[in-house]
Amino acid sequence: MVPGSRTYLCWRDGLSPTGQIIPNNPACAAAVAQSGANSLYNWFSVLRSDAGGRTVGYIPDGQLCSGGNTSFSGYDLARTDWPLTHLTAGATMEFRYSNWAHHPGTFYFYVTRDSWSPTRPLAWSDLESEPFLTVTNPPQRGSVGSNDGHYYFTGRLPSNKSGRHIIYSRWVRSDSQENFFGCSDVVFDGGNGEVTGIGPGGGPSNPPTTPPTTPPTTPGGSAACTATYRLTGSWSGGFQAEVTVRNSGTTAINGWTTRWTFANGETIGSLWNGEHSQSGNTVTVRNVAHNGSLAPGASATFGFVGSGTSGTAPTPTCTSP
Repeated sequence: MVPGSRTYLCWRDGLSPTGQIIPNNPACAAAVAQSGANSLYNWFSVLRSDAGGRTVGYIPDGQLCSGGNTSFSGYDLARTDWPLTHLTAGATMEFRYSNWAHHPGTFYFYVTRDSWSPTRPLAWSDLESEPFLTVTNPPQRGSVGSNDGHYYFTGRLPSNKSGRHIIYSRWVRSDSQENFFGCSDVVFDGGNGEVTGIGPGGGPSNPPTTPPTTPPTTPGGSAACTATYRLTGSWSGGFQAEVTVRNSGTTAINGWTTRWTFANGETIGSLWNGEHSQSGNTVTVRNVAHNGSLAPGASATFGFVGSGTSGTAPTPTCTSP
């Protein structure tokens, strides 16, 4: 989920007000044309039930992104237009991996060699020989079996990398032979987790690129923020909305929290560009790493898909530490 795999970001790319998944990104559309829309409804299921930790000789070259699972073969396509996550080489970041299937095990993350090219299918020889990050049984947030529940852990990205690469992940279960696989298309360009290449309905195609550190402040200024709720689509039994948080003060803010109360028992199913919790009708959303620091006048937007009938738009409050 962070950095987003091809199936996850293509799922986000294709979310639509009707509840259908209709890809906007050309690479995602090509993958669905080959593998079908179920590959996105099951974006978290790129797995092999008999892998048992095997790699070279088990999964053929050119099939790493699908794990050799024919149901996801479209995500092996060699293309230059997959959704991209923008990162900084050598930076420390929070990684997230779906806990839709909750199991004990170890996560392995590899990066491609400098000689790799996105114009050819990924081969084992394209990966650096050792994982840059290995984590066993990390903690988790959110509900198991939901689109936003996930394992989370902090890791350092590989140093001395620039330009386009793939971060390749393996999740090796310790309680069975089942293993999960994923390809995350990234570009090391000084970014802080921004995602590009996602079309309408899946969140902003260019999430806020506010600086990761607190901008200079004006002595004696005041910190304040506002939040504006907007319904972007609805269908029978569900809806999609977004909230824009804006720094309305005269000094920079470093972190924000917005809250609102639904009037008709609505519930949030999945949310992007924020961390949310819901207690009854009350929803709380906090910034994530890449969008918490806002200069005066700057804004960040998060979106979500909800269940229920959305009536009058709620009025969110916003606070900053």
